[in-house]
Amino acid sequence: MSRIGNKKIEVPEGVTVNVTDNIFAAQSDDKKNKVDLHPLIDVNINDKTITITRKNETKLAKSVHGLMRSLIFNAVEGVKNGFTKQLEIIGVGYRAVVEGDQLKLKVGFSHEVNYPIPQGITLEVKKNILTIGGIDKQLVGQVAADIRAVKKPEPYKGKGIRYVGEKVIRKVGKAVKGAGA
Repeated sequence: MSRIGNKKIEVPEGVTVNVTDNIFAAQSDDKKNKVDLHPLIDVNINDKTITITRKNETKLAKSVHGLMRSLIFNAVEGVKNGFTKQLEIIGVGYRAVVEGDQLKLKVGFSHEVNYPIPQGITLEVKKNILTIGGIDKQLVGQVAADIRAVKKPEPYKGKGIRYVGEKVIRKVGKAVKGAGA
């Protein structure tokens, strides 16, 4: 029995939701988010609550029950509040600049790395903190992972791009054996 799938979703004030042709849509002001529903899942909308049920008790239906509930919850939460991730750029001379629809990264390479900003994502740079925002949780996380992959934090000095609050396990450098040998 799915514990997550059985939880009801409260629809916040100012958000409208509907289901048409196996597509769940959540909308607030100018923000709109959609989720393709699995055919084994039913979505019932009653007075500001959303209930997700299975059509049958097969293993597949049970496995996608909680997933669909999480995706629907994230769609509703995204149009109401949005999602953000923060990256920290650490290193001498390392910097990021947003120019138009491109993120330009200088992270120790002989060239600048240009990252095209996807539709629906906002990037903001303050000093060495890069804030990624949007209404689609999966897209925000993917963009953050792609930018971090440009220059992962290295284990000796810790230089690179990391999530804010991420702990980097540092290694000890070479040890000198015998001072006069």
